[in-house]
Amino acid sequence: MRTETRVDRGQELHRPAARAALAAAGVTVLLWASAFVSIRSAGEAYSPGALALGRLLAGALVLGVITLVRRPGWPARAAWPGIVCSGILWFGGYMVLLNWGEREVDAGTAALLVNIGPILIALLGGRLLGEGLPRPLLVGMAVSFAGAAVVGLSMSGGGRSSLLGVVLCLLAAAAYAGGVVVQKPALRHAGALQVTTFGCLIGAAACLPFAGVLVSEAARAPLPATLNMLYLGVGPTAVAFTTWAFALARTTAGRMGATTYLVPALVVLMSWLLLDEVPGPLTLAGGALCLVGVAVSRRPGRARTSS
Repeated sequence: MRTETRVDRGQELHRPAARAALAAAGVTVLLWASAFVSIRSAGEAYSPGALALGRLLAGALVLGVITLVRRPGWPARAAWPGIVCSGILWFGGYMVLLNWGEREVDAGTAALLVNIGPILIALLGGRLLGEGLPRPLLVGMAVSFAGAAVVGLSMSGGGRSSLLGVVLCLLAAAAYAGGVVVQKPALRHAGALQVTTFGCLIGAAACLPFAGVLVSEAARAPLPATLNMLYLGVGPTAVAFTTWAFALARTTAGRMGATTYLVPALVVLMSWLLLDEVPGPLTLAGGALCLVGVAVSRRPGRARTSS
């Protein structure tokens, strides 16, 4: 009885932190879902590298101002390997590869391939971070992946695909997964704002070869495209990556990766409400599968460790 009481009290103490992490994850997936609409507009005027650089520069500016106000200081030395690697892989590489890949394949193929990322996160987190592979996580991710595939294919409109685009989307998924897994240890030694700010700066530095293209394209781009690029930097980058890091520091990489399967369901809802794009029955069914899968993946369970 005493042991049970201590466990119950420990759970009570962790509930506020768990609720805060869940709220932060909710902000992240909401903003990342909204990014699909903005990328569609900005991508018509900006090439993949220029769009990534413009987005990262806007995000770095906002994060830099917040850092100057809050003064969290420099990250500890132990955090820098994770910050540098995640900055190059996720902030820089992933954004360029995804922007480029979505020009070569239809939306359904891109959604299917990029959503391999959360599966890779769970596998890498289980192997490299010692998180294990709880059965609810595996089952939930399988259900959510099926839902994401249904949503993507039902909304693709029969677009074109190419081998180059498939490779680019697979590389984007790998960069995303690798960035998340290396970011997790960095959050043990630095705060979410520090990890996000310097990761964004490193990603922007990695994209500087596209600076000349960005300047020339910005000079002739329509205002809505530029505003959407700036929004991508402020909302889905500066805010969403910070709330992501806050939540990731308080849960496993596998569960955080599974949470991003809410994005396809939210995209369906936003397209319905904001763009008057009425989803078909298949799209709604896929969105429902995403929601069910995320709910299952966040249930507690015993980890399955590989021997």
